[in-house]
Amino acid sequence: PLTGGATRIGFAVPRTTDVTLRVFDVTGRLVKTLVNGPVEAGAHAVDWDARNGEGRSVANGVYFYRLQAAGEFATRKMTLIR
Repeated sequence: PLTGGATRIGFAVPRTTDVTLRVFDVTGRLVKTLVNGPVEAGAHAVDWDARNGEGRSVANGVYFYRLQAAGEFATRKMTLIR
């Protein structure tokens, strides 16, 4: 769960590569892009403050984040509870 209005999303890449990390709502609409560009090899963490791309707080509910890197992708679910 995403509590207190913020969360940290961790990921690792084996080599320097372009990475895209985006948050979507349950309808599939893009909420915010957190990473979009080259990332060096290793472990990384990105904070999401439960705000959309316009800086507005998002509503409680279920969100998904999708990580694309090195030709692969992963999608995970998170729940925002304030």
